[in-house]
Amino acid sequence: MSQELSMNLLIVVAIIWSIIWKGIALWKASRNNQWGWFIAILVINTLGLLEILYLAGFQWDKNR
Repeated sequence: MSQELSMNLLIVVAIIWSIIWKGIALWKASRNNQWGWFIAILVINTLGLLEILYLAGFQWDKNR
């Protein structure tokens, strides 16, 4: 029972982590009119990796 609870907790944390990064990246991509990135981030689920990559180096907005 404890192993099942810890697995469920891990899944919930991963979902929250992904939603936060996805939301930030989608917001920035839409504000910068980068629709290719917007679609890619929206469709591809990478647990935040693609979103962090975009935010770290591929957005045009210099006022991050």
